[in-house]
Amino acid sequence: MNIVSTSVYVGPNVHARGALIRLGVDVKPAYAARLAELGGAAMEPLLAVLPGWAAADPDWVAAACAGQVTLGDLLAKLALELQRVAGQRGDLAWSEADGDLWRVFYSFDSEDIGLEAGEVACDLLAAIAKDEAEDLSEDLGRFLRYADKRSLGPSALELVRAAEARDIPWSRLNDASLIQVGQGKYQQRIEAALTSRTSHIAVEIASDKNICNQLLGDLGLPVPKQRLVYDADEAVSAANRIGYPVVVKPLDGNHGRGVTVNITDEAGVEAAFAVADEEGSAVVVESMITGDDHRLLVVNGTLVAAARRVPGHVKGDGSHSIAELVEIVNRDPRRGVGHENVLTRLELDAQALRLLEERGYTPETVPPEGEEVYLRKTANISTGGTAVDCTDTIHPDNRLMAERAIRAIGLDVGAVDFLTSDITRSYRETGGGICEINAGPGLRMHIAPSEGTPRDVGGAIMDMLFPPGTQSRVPIAALTGTNGKTTCARMLAHILKMAGHVVGQTSTDAVYIDGNVTVKGDMTGPVSARMVLRDPAVDIAVLETARGGIVRSGLGYNFCDVGAVLNVTSDHLGLGGVDTLDGLARVKRVIAEVTRGTVVLNADNEYTLKMASHSPAQHILYVTRNPDHELVREHIRLGKRAVVLEQGINGDQIVIYDKGTQIPLIWTHLIPATLEGKALHNVENAMFAAAMAFALGKTLDQIRTGLRTFDNTFFQSPGRMNVFDEHGFRVILDYGHNEAAVGAMVDLVDRLKPRGRRIVCVTCPGDRRDEDALAIAAKVAGHFDHYICHRDDDLRNRAPDEMPRLMRKALIANGVPADTIQIVEEEQDALGTALSMAKRDDLILFFCEGITRSWKQIIQFTPAFGAEPEEDRAARHLQDSFDIPEGYRVVTDERGVLIAPAP
Repeated sequence: MNIVSTSVYVGPNVHARGALIRLGVDVKPAYAARLAELGGAAMEPLLAVLPGWAAADPDWVAAACAGQVTLGDLLAKLALELQRVAGQRGDLAWSEADGDLWRVFYSFDSEDIGLEAGEVACDLLAAIAKDEAEDLSEDLGRFLRYADKRSLGPSALELVRAAEARDIPWSRLNDASLIQVGQGKYQQRIEAALTSRTSHIAVEIASDKNICNQLLGDLGLPVPKQRLVYDADEAVSAANRIGYPVVVKPLDGNHGRGVTVNITDEAGVEAAFAVADEEGSAVVVESMITGDDHRLLVVNGTLVAAARRVPGHVKGDGSHSIAELVEIVNRDPRRGVGHENVLTRLELDAQALRLLEERGYTPETVPPEGEEVYLRKTANISTGGTAVDCTDTIHPDNRLMAERAIRAIGLDVGAVDFLTSDITRSYRETGGGICEINAGPGLRMHIAPSEGTPRDVGGAIMDMLFPPGTQSRVPIAALTGTNGKTTCARMLAHILKMAGHVVGQTSTDAVYIDGNVTVKGDMTGPVSARMVLRDPAVDIAVLETARGGIVRSGLGYNFCDVGAVLNVTSDHLGLGGVDTLDGLARVKRVIAEVTRGTVVLNADNEYTLKMASHSPAQHILYVTRNPDHELVREHIRLGKRAVVLEQGINGDQIVIYDKGTQIPLIWTHLIPATLEGKALHNVENAMFAAAMAFALGKTLDQIRTGLRTFDNTFFQSPGRMNVFDEHGFRVILDYGHNEAAVGAMVDLVDRLKPRGRRIVCVTCPGDRRDEDALAIAAKVAGHFDHYICHRDDDLRNRAPDEMPRLMRKALIANGVPADTIQIVEEEQDALGTALSMAKRDDLILFFCEGITRSWKQIIQFTPAFGAEPEEDRAARHLQDSFDIPEGYRVVTDERGVLIAPAP
C-alpha cells in the first residue's frame, strides 16, 4: 500500500469542523484481493494487538468482524484507534473510493503522531495481506515509542484539557511542553507548571536549597538545620555539627536525584557526598526530619492539593519474587517511562539493588505476604513512587504553613515537600518540617493519585491565569469572497486602528501588525492567521481568508466572532479540485460555518445568500445595494440587521438597520475610496467593512471616521484602484484578475466619463482556464478606444505570447476592431506603450501583476507635453465629477458651483 498524497487540515475545512488528515492510498490489487478474501478475519490479528478496540468502538468493530466495512474505512478507523492507544483524541474516520485509490479521512490531535498512525495503519494491513501478522506487535511497539516521544506529558496535558474546558484556545510552541494559552495580548505561556507569571528570581531561590532554607527559617517556618559544603571533609564536619541522622543532597538538584537520606555515620556522609556532587553545583547537608513525605501544591497563594508520597515499592504475596512483583506492578497501564504517564515504572537499578542488599534480599527473594519492599528511599513519583491524596484531611496549620512558604519564595505555582508523621495534626504538635520548595512542580500525583480523589489542579492554574470573566481570546473578524476581500480587510483594519485597536491583519500581500508589515507575500492561509493570533501586541484580528488556504490546509482558527462572505463569482476554477461555482461556494461557506457572533452575507449574490442556513451565528446581517430587496426588507421588518445602499437627493447613502431602527451612516461621496461614490465595488466594500465593524461593537462615529480617512492611494491600498492624476491624463492601476473584478473597473471607467480616449492594458493569469480569459476580454470589449494585450511575468505553463494572442482573438470575436488592438507581451513594455500614447484628458486602465513596479513606472513617467498645471488639474477634476451637457463647463465663484457655457 502506497500513500500517494497527504493533506493536513489544521482547522475547520470543507470536510469537517476540526483538524483532519486526508491520505490518498493506492492499494495494490494483490493486497486488495487478499484483504477482500479475508473479510472479517482480517480483524483477528488486529484485535490481538489492539485488545481495547472492541470496547472503545463495539458496534463498528462488530461490523468489521462481520466483513461489513470497506477497506478504506478499515484504514481510517485503524489510524484512529492507533492514536487512541497512544493517548491521542479523535472521533472522525471515513473514506471515499476512487478506483484503486482510497481517500482516507481521520481526525488527529498531534499532526506528527496522526501522520505516523496513517503510515502504520497501511503497514499493518499490508502485513496481514502478506500473511505476516507476527510482525504487528513490533510495528505497534515502534509506533507507541514514536508517539511517546512526541506526546504532551501528563502535567501539560492536564493544563491544556483545563484550558479547553474553559474555552481558552491553546497551541503548542515546540516539540516539548511549551504551550501558549490565550491569544494576542491576552496570551499566557506555560511549560509544565511554570507560567508566564512565574518569577525567575523565585525559581532561582527555590532551586538554591541553602538560600531557600534561610529565607523560610527567617520567617519562623519549620525547616531543618542546614549547611552548604563543597568537599567530603566539609560534609562530614557539617554532619557532626548538625547531629545524626542527616540528609545529603545537591544544592540545585531536582526529582530526588542525588539525594541520600537517614545517614548515620561519617562513611555514609562521604559516600552520599560523592553521589550528590555529580548532580549539582554544591552539596547541602541537613538534619534528618522523620515522617511521611507529603507534597503540598499551592496555586496563586492557595493550597489546592495535598498528597502523601510513598517511595517506589512492591508488596509481597508469598509466592512471587521481587523481580516478578516489579514486573507485575509495571503492567499497570498508568505506569510509563520517565514522565510519559501518571506513574513511572519501577526499576531494579543500582540504587534498588543496594537497598535490597541492606535488607539481605536479592531480586530473586520471595517476600512474605503483606511485606512492603522499598526500592527507593525518596518518594518521588518520577522514580516509581505512588501518591495518596490527603487534600481534605490536611490540618489548617499545615495548609497555612504551605501557603506562607510559597508566598515567601514568590512563586505563583509552587509545591512544598513536607515531612510529618500525621498530616491531619498541626506541625506544631508533631514536629516535622519543610525539606524542599519546588518551582514548576509535577502535577501527576494530584491528577491521578494512586489512592484518593483526583484534583483539578490544571483548572486552578487556568483560573489563576484567566480568572472567570476575563478575556482569553482576541475578537476575530474573518472574511472571504472572490473579489473585494483585500480592500474590505484593509478598510476594516483601518476603522479598528482609528478606534484605538492594535490590529493584526492578514492579506494577499502581507501580514500587518498595527499597520506595520511583518511578513510579505500572500498571507491568507492558516500559518498567517496563527502568526497574528500569537502576536502579544494584537487585541483584535482581521483575517482575510482565501480559497487556496481553505482547500489546502483549512483555517488557522476554530471560529470567528464576525465572519463575512462578500461574493462568489468565477475565479480559480479548475484549480485545487474546485471546478464549479457551487464547489467554490462550498469552500467559502466554511467561514459562515465557523462564525459564532454575526455572519455578514451579500444578499445580492445567490451563492452567499444560501449560506445563512448553514451558519450557527447568533445574528445574520445582510448587505445589499438594492433597497427594494424583498428578503432583506422582511429581515428588517423582523428587527434584524442589514446594511443597505439607499438613494437620496444628495446621492447614495449607506444605512444600517438594527432592531427596527433606521440608522443613516454616511453618504458614499464622502468615502474617498469610492471616488465620490462612482466606484460601486468599493461602495460595497465599504458597506461590508461598516457592517463588520458594527457587529464588532464599534460606534457610528468610529465607523464614519475610519471610512472617511481611508482612501484608494497606493500607500493605503496598493494594487486596488490606485489613481494617478498628475500627468494631465488619468491612470488607474488595478490588480483585477477575474471577470467580476475586471467588470467592476470597466463599470467605474464608464461612470467617470473621461473626456479623452480610453486605453486599457488587459491580461489574465496563465493558470486560469481559456474560458476565464475569454470572459475577461468580453468585459472590456466595446468600452475602450485602444486595447493593449499583455501577459503576467509568471507564465504558469503558458507560451510567452499565448495569453495575449488569446485575449486579442477574444476581443475581435466580441466586435472590437482589429486595428485598435495591440499585443505588447511584457507587462512593463505594455505600460510604457500606454503611457507614451496617452494625451491630455485620456484615461488608462492598467491591469497588472507587478503592483509596486508598475506604480513606480507610472509616477516616474514624464509625458512629452509636460506636467499639467495645478489649477488646470483641479478644474478637470471638478469637471469630471459632474455629468455636464455638451458645450458647458463647471465654474465656481463666491456663490458656489455653476454650470456655464464653455468659452
